[in-house]
Amino acid sequence: MSCEEFKVFSCNANMDLSKEVVACLGKTLGKGRITKFSDGEIQVALEEGVRGYDCFVVQSTSSPVNSNLMELLIMIDAMRRASAGRINAVIPYYGYARQDRKARARDPITAKLVANLITAAGADRVVTMDLHASQIQGFFDLPVDHLEGLPVLAKHFLNKKMENVVVVSPDHGSVRRTRNLAQKINAPIAIIDKRRPEANKCEVMNIIGDVAGKDCILIDDMIDTAGTIVSAIDALREKGCKKVYVCATHPVLSGPAIDRLRGADIEEIVVLNTIELPEEKMLDNLTQLSVAPLFAEAISRVHNNESLSELFE
Repeated sequence: MSCEEFKVFSCNANMDLSKEVVACLGKTLGKGRITKFSDGEIQVALEEGVRGYDCFVVQSTSSPVNSNLMELLIMIDAMRRASAGRINAVIPYYGYARQDRKARARDPITAKLVANLITAAGADRVVTMDLHASQIQGFFDLPVDHLEGLPVLAKHFLNKKMENVVVVSPDHGSVRRTRNLAQKINAPIAIIDKRRPEANKCEVMNIIGDVAGKDCILIDDMIDTAGTIVSAIDALREKGCKKVYVCATHPVLSGPAIDRLRGADIEEIVVLNTIELPEEKMLDNLTQLSVAPLFAEAISRVHNNESLSELFE
């Protein structure tokens, strides 16, 4: 057998998503057990054979970031030592992606370090979604399939049949993403020009574009502490916008994010399920859309050595 069959395993970070993915594929999750020793060391046990199989392991490196990363690395190593035919790391949310360059002297480039760790563990391919910076694909010395969550978000807003809407970028780094969404829903764009004095803090400077009397869709790749989003909403309100919708691929929602979002005047928060959310983070106005069909199709195409380009449209 040489990758003629495939199996999908899951670590702990994305269990619900993994179950949805295998349901779309008409399969069941591979049997594996992840436990911890009393001192916190992670132990992985594969409870079925993988020799010669095309194996996919689903795991976001979300909070707790280091624990989830180690689970992924150990699972990959276990598969490699069990003679898996090919090991594909399916990482819906790639943590450490914001540390992708030397912003100051003596900074590490941790996104590259994590890529090296995944490669060293024995992965043959990575399938991920909406990296914080698309050039992170180049940090890997192996194939990377970079899926986009934008079509899922765009479909949601198209179904609303919204009128007089503008898509807003919360900063210059999200302009390309903003243009793509605006093109899909046939809307103009606006850009918030901001200055960030330090990490997780920002100061809104100006709004480029017309938002007065319009419904605004704020889009970003992730919502972490929600400081950027809340500052952007305040600026849009000052310019006379009507309703504000917020959308993002990755609902990191750390620290004060939930309190900030709960206190903000937001019509709807739309995110994807690349990160599992506990019940206490499921706000009344939060909608979480599933990317399981997209990842299932990607897994099927990777296994059959078919093109994935159609999934990026």
